[in-house]
Amino acid sequence: MKDQKLNRYAVLAAVLFFLGTLFPYAYGAVDRTLKQLRRLVDVIEFVKENYVEKTDTDKLVEGAIRGVVGELDDFSQYLDAKDYKNLKNDTRGEFGGLGIRLQKLDGFITVMSPMPGTPAFAAGVMPGDRILFVDDKDLKGMELDEAVELMRGPVGSKVKITMSRKDDKTGQYKNLPDFHFKREKIVPEVVHSRMLSKQVGYLYMVDFSGHSLEEVKKALRDLQQKGMKSLVLDLRFNPGGLLTGAVDISKLFLPAGQMIVYTQGRKPEYYQEFKTVQDGPYLDLPMAVLVNQGSASASEIVSGALQDNKRAFIVGQRTFGKASVQQVLPLSGGAGLRLTIARYYTPSGRLIQRDYRDKSKAEEGGIFPDVELLVDPNDEIKVFKPYAEVVYTPGKKAPVLEFKEKDAVLDKAVEILTGKISLEQAIADSQKEAAARKSKEKEDSKTNPEPSKQNKMGKTK
Repeated sequence: MKDQKLNRYAVLAAVLFFLGTLFPYAYGAVDRTLKQLRRLVDVIEFVKENYVEKTDTDKLVEGAIRGVVGELDDFSQYLDAKDYKNLKNDTRGEFGGLGIRLQKLDGFITVMSPMPGTPAFAAGVMPGDRILFVDDKDLKGMELDEAVELMRGPVGSKVKITMSRKDDKTGQYKNLPDFHFKREKIVPEVVHSRMLSKQVGYLYMVDFSGHSLEEVKKALRDLQQKGMKSLVLDLRFNPGGLLTGAVDISKLFLPAGQMIVYTQGRKPEYYQEFKTVQDGPYLDLPMAVLVNQGSASASEIVSGALQDNKRAFIVGQRTFGKASVQQVLPLSGGAGLRLTIARYYTPSGRLIQRDYRDKSKAEEGGIFPDVELLVDPNDEIKVFKPYAEVVYTPGKKAPVLEFKEKDAVLDKAVEILTGKISLEQAIADSQKEAAARKSKEKEDSKTNPEPSKQNKMGKTK
């Protein structure tokens, strides 16, 4: 009995120490939370003493910690000693051998965006696809870093990936045929540019890496020499990258003293502003920015900054909504904690981060285009298929890109830039179409409410 009491107090002390280490301000609230902490200790002790098999106290406590952190959001994460070590050793900008940017959403390992020029993009992996198995190993309940580690491997090795995709009509996820990938070391181009007409230039950014700024500057100079009078900046399927890259690219097009983005958290010290210091070299260049559901992070910072500062109009679909600040804290025993401490906001104060857990906040977050065009993802991804062939291979000449697929989003942007249709008229048409869609959806829900019931029934056992 004495040993049991000692164990009980030891667990309680460990929990209090953990909370005190992570949150120094928590000590002031100990009296208010002591009952909840005692409940946690009661559960751990009851499991230890009565579970059908012998348990490991360290694992139970770690599980409790994971539960605490997992309750916060999809981006905060408890890292055990192995995961924390891997995180510290990771090379910035490397995402494994398949070319998929991932997040954990609604408990599933989910594709945020396939990276153009990679095996995943060439195979038709789509934003929103859920990865269920890696070489027949179930990812259910697995942490993001652990899943990513399974997908990594030596160049040339093979891996089987099982995914599911949401059906637009039923809203249900259906399993896709297995993907069989050969891992490769892919180095895609950061920037692609070309002239669309005698006066309209086009610049597509794959992501925001350490050398994006210089590549963009070089492309803009080349386009100007070819007669560019207006620009289409394409950020579709751009998953983001470095914050410095987003800020530096924005500075090219904005005047001095303009807000680009700011961060805000609970603590005053987490507030940080990013502004322009001097006039950018392309202030008078008419611009359109293209985005879709695969545009995230740095892409959203740039598009939000240009939109709020009335520097460019946005065409396409609502962006992904990923823009939060995580801080990594070391813990005892070699573990670590990645905690969301702040979120990014556009100059006008719009929150970029989307809350995928709270359905009541479905209309918050992401960048909404000025001119919305809903395009079938399968059609849109075909537009970017030529980029999937642009892979750096020693001794092999890069192929000449040919763009034959119809691109409704790009065509609309060019129509506006060339004056074939006014921006005001394009916005009015977009709003009218959106209102018609909502009205139809409302009517459909009244006349056919059964699918929602079926969805609920499908989740029961």
